[in-house]
Amino acid sequence: MIMNFLKTTFRSLLKNKAYSFLNIAGLAIGIACASVIFLWVQDELTFNHNFQKRDNIYVIYENQTYEGKVSTFHATPGPMAKSLVADIPGIKTAARSGGTGDVLFSLGDKTINEKGEYADAGIFSILKLPFVYGDANNAFRDVRSVVINTTMAKKFFGDTNPVGKTLKVNNEQDFTVTGVIQDLPKNATMQFQWLAPLIDIDPKKPWMKDWGANWAHTYVELEPAADVSAINKKLANYIGTKKTGNNTQSFLFAMNDWNLHDNFTDGKMDGGRIVYVRLFAIIGFIILFIACINFMNLATARSERRAKEVGVRKVMGAGKGKLISQFIGEALIMAFIAVAVAVLLVALTLPAFNNLVQKELAINLFAAGHVIYLVAIGIITGLLAGSYPAFYLSSFNPITVLKSIKIKSSTSSGLIRQSLVVIQFSISIILIIGTVVIYQQIQHVKNRKLGFNKNDLISISTQGKLVDHFPAVYNELKKTGLIEDAALSDYPALEIWSNTDNYSWEGKDASKNPLISLENVNDHFLSTMGMKLASGRNFRSNQTADSNNVIINEAFAKQMGKQGHVGAIITEGGSKRLTITGIVKNFLYNDMYAASAPMLLYNHTDGARFLTIRFKHGANLPGVLNKVGGVIKSNNPGYPFDYKFVDDEFDLIFKTETLTGTLAGVFASLAIFISCLGLFGLAAYTAERRIKEIGIRKVLGATVAGLTSLLSKDFLQLVGISCLIAFPVAWWAINNWLQSYQYRVNIHWWVFAAAGIITALIALATVSFQAIKAALSNPVKSLRNE
Repeated sequence: MIMNFLKTTFRSLLKNKAYSFLNIAGLAIGIACASVIFLWVQDELTFNHNFQKRDNIYVIYENQTYEGKVSTFHATPGPMAKSLVADIPGIKTAARSGGTGDVLFSLGDKTINEKGEYADAGIFSILKLPFVYGDANNAFRDVRSVVINTTMAKKFFGDTNPVGKTLKVNNEQDFTVTGVIQDLPKNATMQFQWLAPLIDIDPKKPWMKDWGANWAHTYVELEPAADVSAINKKLANYIGTKKTGNNTQSFLFAMNDWNLHDNFTDGKMDGGRIVYVRLFAIIGFIILFIACINFMNLATARSERRAKEVGVRKVMGAGKGKLISQFIGEALIMAFIAVAVAVLLVALTLPAFNNLVQKELAINLFAAGHVIYLVAIGIITGLLAGSYPAFYLSSFNPITVLKSIKIKSSTSSGLIRQSLVVIQFSISIILIIGTVVIYQQIQHVKNRKLGFNKNDLISISTQGKLVDHFPAVYNELKKTGLIEDAALSDYPALEIWSNTDNYSWEGKDASKNPLISLENVNDHFLSTMGMKLASGRNFRSNQTADSNNVIINEAFAKQMGKQGHVGAIITEGGSKRLTITGIVKNFLYNDMYAASAPMLLYNHTDGARFLTIRFKHGANLPGVLNKVGGVIKSNNPGYPFDYKFVDDEFDLIFKTETLTGTLAGVFASLAIFISCLGLFGLAAYTAERRIKEIGIRKVLGATVAGLTSLLSKDFLQLVGISCLIAFPVAWWAINNWLQSYQYRVNIHWWVFAAAGIITALIALATVSFQAIKAALSNPVKSLRNE
């Protein structure tokens, strides 16, 4: 019985090879696309799941109010971690981390910059990091201890146990390796190659113990039964109890939210990556939905050709139940063939997708969730696609069917197919419009005036004695003839990490406390960055002469009102008087979507952490890097020449939006492709049903162009209806998405027109092939049986 059923099914598939290919291919591509998206979504939703205690791990965040606006920060005072455990019940453990960044490690002739953090020993208990060698209890037994991950251990020590061996840090001090931990997965928020005791840098900077200085990340582990809301109430004004007059509001930010809900507006969680996760999950379901529609559409269209087969089967004694089982079974087999093909497609395309999204996604066919997903897709699609023809055809009267040459398509089945086509193309048009607007938004921000020239710039971390040797480095760089300028600064070109409200001036409104960003730079900073002065002068080369002088930007000058001019006095900390010697035109930093924030520059670079170099425009890049690298290495021996292009760092700011636009474009193209596969099949079906009508029209003088137009216009009408549905939906969705950006593009009417025209042309090209083929057919062949 089963073998006969299978034979019948595969005989039907082989008899209609083109139909079977289109149906299986469309569904397989849809399942493959959706599967890849869902793998990405699953990876995002399982961020930090490698940490066993993740449900009880939190980081302390702060809300600070400036000018009536609440800003959220993740930096906290240094003493906070230790005090929390003593003062607030429910907090089991607390630990700090700080000083994050690249540090030079060397062993013999091998020198490598590795990213890591200085942290308290409690971090091992909180994160429960898995040790390959050593253990958490002895990891920080000495201030010159370092715990490294397996990748770093292999770079320096191969496959041997490195515990007890030493690595030189920054060519200055020997650190003893006390442990090796497993590499953290890529979907972990915290990423580091090494950990060293934080106390190592405490004595060097007294402000690290000040309750008014925010610099540390404070992690806490709560007791399993702890009341989070009760702890948050005690945290709210906690810093104010340690430092009088401090109104900072602290709160717990759960590890489970670090990846998906890391955006705050006015002190409250607002969006974050969860927006994109939801977006792509919806797109995944949409692609799958389009593929299922396509599958059902073709299944219902072709099933009507089997009316005579149903009549014969009924005459031979086949019951309605057996016929229903036959049709649903055939649909299920096709669906599972499509699932198998989809798995193969995912395996082939996943490496390229991983490269695009910078992840390490993998197919795990033995994972229960993946198996359930694939089986569910096969069953649901098969049942949906097979149910209509099964119940529709099995209800035919065999005598009626066998008397006629073919059964006419019912009005309801035609309406269903037309509705499904409209849904397919409506979704495709929405995706096209979304892709275009996302691209426009990214370009809109990238092309806005930044207030500086990001091109032809490289940034270098000032390790070793680079700051001390800057005068010699600068002179040698200029002698190469390839360098325009070079400057020292605290922070990289696109960011300023320090800010305060500790400034006042004559006439300042006591009720206002604007947050001012501040940075230490040298006299070459403005010219190197390509910034322009609105008024006043630049810093002098003699930093001592400028020790009480500052340069502010136009945004700060606006805050000062009438006092915002060259020569005005700003008071720092209530006592130190600073003279404004220059006002620089606004430039963007930190948030490329917002307006320039108030900022102040000091002429002081003793602790500068970055060297920025501008090379001459049009210079041979390999030659420039070779010359610059030689100068840096000769003046800072023992340290590698590691650099970053500022324009590349600028592009990274838009990584999420760019990825969204790229993936939306890819999936929009695939959605249209899948829809066109179905349209191709439906056009062939329509042409076949009207073959005799076409023959008669040709005999009566109809032209090929006229017949092609006749067969195509119905489908183009469906595309037109799709546009009417898609346009308002697309506008509503995109307008809502754009509201999250302060600096945003306008939605132009031509985007909608272009999307509609492109879709109509693609549909016309798809349908025209079958229409022309039918119009060119010999009318004698189609009419000879009449």
